[in-house]
Amino acid sequence: MSNLDERYGRNPQNARRNRLIGLATAGAFAIVFGAWLLWAGLLQTPAQLEVRDTGFLIVDDRAISVRWEVSTDSGNEVMCAVQALNSSFGIVGWRIVEIPPSDQRTRVLTETLRTSELAVTGLIYRCWLT
Repeated sequence: MSNLDERYGRNPQNARRNRLIGLATAGAFAIVFGAWLLWAGLLQTPAQLEVRDTGFLIVDDRAISVRWEVSTDSGNEVMCAVQALNSSFGIVGWRIVEIPPSDQRTRVLTETLRTSELAVTGLIYRCWLT
């Protein structure tokens, strides 16, 4: 053993202890990470709701018709917030729409909103299962 190894306490016993501590730490990390993956990924149910904007039609200065598609498992009731926006992206129309359960997985829906001024677009803000 060299003078530097002696000076800094490097010897075969310390090297084995450091290696054992490193392996134990890596093993603990692997167990915790594996448990998290199992809990977060495999035990969670897959997404049960998909929504897609399909278009809008400007009816006049005070109304817009919004069209969208909802896909969910049969028997689920869904609520959707529909909004109309002006050219400055300000909300000029808003409505919460209740979609009753159905046997169909995918449905195309249309909702006409009254607006406070001319809307330039209409879209779904958010949908959720109730």
